[in-house]
Amino acid sequence: MTSAMARDGGGDAPRHVPVLLAEVLGSLTPRDGDILIDGTFGAGGYTAAILAAADTRVIAIDRDPTAIAAGAAMVDASAGRLTLVHDRFANLDAVAADCGHALVDGVVLDIGVSSMQLDEADRGFSFRFDGPLDMRMAREGDSAADLVARLDETDLANLIYTYGEERLSRHIAKAIVRERAEAPITTTKRLADIVGRVVRSKPGDIHPATRTFQALRIAVNDELGELETALAAAEHVLKPGGRLVVVTFHSLEDRIVKQFLVDRSGKAPAGSRHAPAMSAPEPTFTLLHRKAVAASDAESAANPRARSAKLRAAVRTTAPARRRP
Repeated sequence: MTSAMARDGGGDAPRHVPVLLAEVLGSLTPRDGDILIDGTFGAGGYTAAILAAADTRVIAIDRDPTAIAAGAAMVDASAGRLTLVHDRFANLDAVAADCGHALVDGVVLDIGVSSMQLDEADRGFSFRFDGPLDMRMAREGDSAADLVARLDETDLANLIYTYGEERLSRHIAKAIVRERAEAPITTTKRLADIVGRVVRSKPGDIHPATRTFQALRIAVNDELGELETALAAAEHVLKPGGRLVVVTFHSLEDRIVKQFLVDRSGKAPAGSRHAPAMSAPEPTFTLLHRKAVAASDAESAANPRARSAKLRAAVRTTAPARRRP
């Protein structure tokens, strides 16, 4: 969950204020008795707000064991209304079933890395601090350092271009391969310095290494694949009238959510005298907003991480869920 630093707090208060909180609650509309899934618990900002909004029950999921441990106090204070599960949000329908709920009233997903993770140097997500080049949300599997060490120049360039949308990806990959031949690239500062010598920036531009770090993080955690699977899982677990709310922070994520909702809410193309009308499955969602909802100017000014945030939301219809790929 990507969010901003919050006020000082103690007890079960969340350490961060989530982006677009009012808009998320307005789209999710928590009501007494609802069973809701927060698929990206993070520091618990959305979950805390949902529990405070109505007499709801929340199933919260996070793949990061650190987030699960930090959320224990919130579970204890919830009087049985919060269940916190260590798992991937792609498995949210199976998690709900394991908790005794075949169908739920709402699903909220806040896609990407959390401020909590960015602010911890030893997680290796950020070039703002020097730390190990890790980036693993679940603390298992290949790290970013492993990918940087193992991939050949072409594969590195393709990864950085595809997931980071970095136009200088080939130059960056060449520099990485040249530098790793001298010594392994194992820290965030060393990688950021290598990229910074290739990508020139002007005052006010994003950090030169931003897109490269984004690309590695997405690849390490299979974030786009997880998102695609989670959207299909939400379609299966939401009851008619249930609401899906997704907040994204860059174009690759938003494109996946937009295409999914357009496909699931669209009608079959009209026929013509040259071609018969095409049949299509009945829409499984109705869009809540005609286009993505962005953060207000005030929120963006107070929290730079909100500037790229986009919210899309939809309501589940009575149509059967589509077959999964």
